[in-house]
Amino acid sequence: MNRRTNPGLGQRTVIVVADTSPLNYLVQIRCQDLMPALYERVLVPAAVVKELDHPRTPVSVRSWLSSLPEWIEVREVQSPQDPALEGLDPGEREAIQLALEEHADLLLMDERAGVRAALRQGLEVTGTLGLLVQAARRGLVDIDAALADLAATGFRSTPGLMERVRARLKG
Repeated sequence: MNRRTNPGLGQRTVIVVADTSPLNYLVQIRCQDLMPALYERVLVPAAVVKELDHPRTPVSVRSWLSSLPEWIEVREVQSPQDPALEGLDPGEREAIQLALEEHADLLLMDERAGVRAALRQGLEVTGTLGLLVQAARRGLVDIDAALADLAATGFRSTPGLMERVRARLKG
């Protein structure tokens, strides 16, 4: 696998593994259905499901979780814990391990430490914003509305980052 951080527009990713943060935010902004529109298979490790089921998780996310769509495949990680991933939360660790086990084409992850660890493992990574850009380029989402909704969720970003996202779509 290569270390690009965003898949090309002409290719359809066959297998994607999703970490907690992208699922959480996509559900909150009602864009979760972009995943099956962009990817053939969406795998989620059991630790991510557990993190999404936390009492502090928004009700909309827990409600979605209680009746997962059929395009989500929850998987148990089979490999032993990798010492190189110590320091990451369980969802990030399992997402990276599952992506490696399944030879995933892409890992959806937002947290910087997790992204760095995934890149060191040779995984291709994009986050919530990268997915939204990919969807917008394919005409699947209004990027301005999606970014406004995302900003209202507490998603950590800067105005400069949001402007760079918009600029990527114009370039």
